Amino acid sequence: MAYFRITLLRSAIGLPRRTNGVLQALGLRRRMQTVYHPVSRDIAGFILHVKELLDVQEVEEKLSKSELHELRKPQPGYWVEKRTSER
Repeated sequence: MAYFRITLLRSAIGLPRRTNGVLQALGLRRRMQTVYHPVSRDIAGFILHVKELLDVQEVEEKLSKSELHELRKPQPGYWVEKRTSER
């Protein structure tokens, strides 16, 4: 079974009541909160109403809180993106 992994990226403060209602219907209350819903036309319609505020991915299985935390964790160390020219 496929799921939508929906993460609220932007706040809904100051937006119309309808927008806040859609976010409540999806179960999203605070930024960076992630919820899972089974793929369906109804949920897709909700997502389209507030697509600018969300990050949506289609996944095969739900992740636990600890698995999601590990996924968001940055890699340790650093890497060189661009070297300056040597003189």
